[in-house]
Amino acid sequence: MKFSRKVEVCGLSPVRKFYPCEVAAAARGIQVHHLNIGQPDIETPEVFFDAVRNFEDKVVAYAPAPGIPAFLEAVRDYYQRLGCEISCDDILATFGGSEALQMIMSCILDDGDEVLVPEPYYPNYDTFIRITGGVIRPIPTTAEESYHYADRSRIEPLINEHTRAILITNPGNPTGVVLSEEERRTMVDIAKEHDLFLISDEVYREIVYGGRRVSTMLEYDDAAENIVVVDSVSKRFSATGTRVGTLVTRNKQLILEASKLCQSRLCIATLEQAGAAAMYNLLKSDYYADVLSQYEQRKDMLVESLSKLPGVTFNSPEGAFYIMATLPVDDAEKLQYFLLEEFDDQGETVMFTPAEGSYSNPADGRNKIRIAYVTNPADIARGVEILGRGIEAYNARKA
Repeated sequence: MKFSRKVEVCGLSPVRKFYPCEVAAAARGIQVHHLNIGQPDIETPEVFFDAVRNFEDKVVAYAPAPGIPAFLEAVRDYYQRLGCEISCDDILATFGGSEALQMIMSCILDDGDEVLVPEPYYPNYDTFIRITGGVIRPIPTTAEESYHYADRSRIEPLINEHTRAILITNPGNPTGVVLSEEERRTMVDIAKEHDLFLISDEVYREIVYGGRRVSTMLEYDDAAENIVVVDSVSKRFSATGTRVGTLVTRNKQLILEASKLCQSRLCIATLEQAGAAAMYNLLKSDYYADVLSQYEQRKDMLVESLSKLPGVTFNSPEGAFYIMATLPVDDAEKLQYFLLEEFDDQGETVMFTPAEGSYSNPADGRNKIRIAYVTNPADIARGVEILGRGIEAYNARKA
């Protein structure tokens, strides 16, 4: 049987493709430390569960396609507290930020169209774009420049007649980069001047370090037609399994086109939206101060632990909860298989995310990995210790 060329050119997620190996390792009695997936162990706020338990309707009916009013109002109020005047009509509830991205790409791309994306990027961006027939044109970045990319001389030569959008993640996954106000203004101006969409994935918005200001691209009223924001409760509230996200834009035509897709999939889960609305109301308080403090402790532990590994290089992140690291190995994916299938340290091993899928040319990421610091500091330190011993054993085996 024949399969779609569009799906055949998509790859498996490097975050999840090693799951069968993890299951097999666990079956052998090996404890696996997780540095691979952005699944925080911080407790989901109790108000989410309270809202679900206290749901009073006798039927869990279809929700409105754009989202239930309570959720849309909570999101609107949240953005208004950030200084952005938006209405509920500017918001679509989606199955996490992932569906929002899929919808956007389906609305704006035809075969051969291009999206500029800073590289390294979140690997699933490639799938969201390729499945529409589009392609990523990477904006190169370097670790030496802390992965910053908002420079006209770097971006404008990449724009051509096929370019439809610029897609950024701020704060960055996998790099941890956070754009300055000047850099954000530059990105907005480039999008305006070249009549492009600026798609800003902001699911890590509150997770910024060093006293940086929590910001959103929706602040730029002069580019309302260009700016599209992707958001989610997954990382903000450690509620990844709820799959509640948003597509937010004041571009009325994009809302109209995306609404066709919302209506075709009917709605997103009613109960989860009720719980998500309750969580957004937490942000009226100082809820996030303690959460951010926990992430800072975890970041500091990861930086300290990685600094002890010979030959490993990395940058300390400015936001989100990931670090890109370069390892002294020939192939990080082969190392990951080795760690799961052949190696253990006192009955323990470790998982990370190989970075080949974060580059248009996989060879550029062959010896690089993404590490997520989403568990307690002691587990992070132990995971890095195992990684160091695993690298040593892997290289000794090949010597």
